[in-house]
Amino acid sequence: MQWRRAAERGKADHGWLQSWHSFSFAGYYDPAFMGFGPLRVINEDIIAPGAGFATHGHRDMEIVTWMLSGQLNHQDSMGHQASLRPGELQYMSAGSGVEHSEYNGSTTAPAHLLQIWIEPWVRGEAPRYQQTHVDAAALAQSWVLLLSPDGALGSISIKQDARVYALRLSGEQRGMVPAGCRRYLHLVRGLLRANGQPMQAGDALMLDPGDVLMLDQAEQAEVLRFDLP
Repeated sequence: MQWRRAAERGKADHGWLQSWHSFSFAGYYDPAFMGFGPLRVINEDIIAPGAGFATHGHRDMEIVTWMLSGQLNHQDSMGHQASLRPGELQYMSAGSGVEHSEYNGSTTAPAHLLQIWIEPWVRGEAPRYQQTHVDAAALAQSWVLLLSPDGALGSISIKQDARVYALRLSGEQRGMVPAGCRRYLHLVRGLLRANGQPMQAGDALMLDPGDVLMLDQAEQAEVLRFDLP
């Protein structure tokens, strides 16, 4: 088990964009943190009102956006135009190539989100887009499967043998991460303890297949769990 503390992440200040990089990205490079298995990027972005990313291209990457607050407007070369709001998950399989833009849809409030890149197991396939709303009540009950290779339990199907879950904990609630595979656990927001050790927003744990984790003493905590090959 290895910690990746929030304060140790790469930081980029572009004025209109504040971004924290869990793994090497753009101008931030750390050979010790190039990714974790096929999990290549976790960027926490805060985009200023009215600002955003102009049209740009991607290839052969599974790109996932998890919206925390605000609004993100998306447009792509596949013809999709959509707005992403808190509690919504956006998936774009870049495949053989896609261009898109992303802008904060508000002129007064920042947009806060996580963007996640997962390397696919196949390359050069047709790009694909999907967006879904995740039920808040379900997140507060147990791990909710968001992404999987086979679309199990209503999750979005991705091109990698990886499964992504989300969970919200607070008060006396407890959560458990069982042994079984290589895992990456990222605390999106709030506070909790992991096997007795405090975690704060942005902290993460890299788990070996034999590691078991108990989560407790949570304060408005939201966790993403990546089960990886």
